[in-house]
Amino acid sequence: MTSTGGLSPATRARLERELEQLREQREALAPRLGDDPLGDSADQADLLERAEVVSRLDQRISQISDLLHGGPVGEQDSGLPSGTKVTLKFGDGSVEDMVVVGIADEAEEDDVSSLTADSPLGRAIEGHKQGDKITYRTPQGEASAEILKLELPS
Repeated sequence: MTSTGGLSPATRARLERELEQLREQREALAPRLGDDPLGDSADQADLLERAEVVSRLDQRISQISDLLHGGPVGEQDSGLPSGTKVTLKFGDGSVEDMVVVGIADEAEEDDVSSLTADSPLGRAIEGHKQGDKITYRTPQGEASAEILKLELPS
């Protein structure tokens, strides 16, 4: 019934911990929302603020649940596979090792940068090989890089 959606075990565990914490936070706020009598405007403002917090918690809970249980986010049929390792030399001469992740939440907190297959850089790398020069869009305009190494997961 559950699909991993390409999540690594470490990412799955981190998301499950976050989901548990979010549910606890929501549970702590929810009973107070319906029990509060309408008081002065400060009480009403506090009630509205708590309702907004609960709404944000609900959205994140739904998002994590979808990720953990193979909901709407799902795996892409095209693009770079999760786990692809790439070394790029950028236009400014800097060199960076990167790994492709299925979703942004899967990015590890180590020395290796991550990118998603559907990002502008990920889409630019798709279909290319070591030695190819690529261009992609950034908020600052067009950028370029050379693929020094491209290793697909086994």
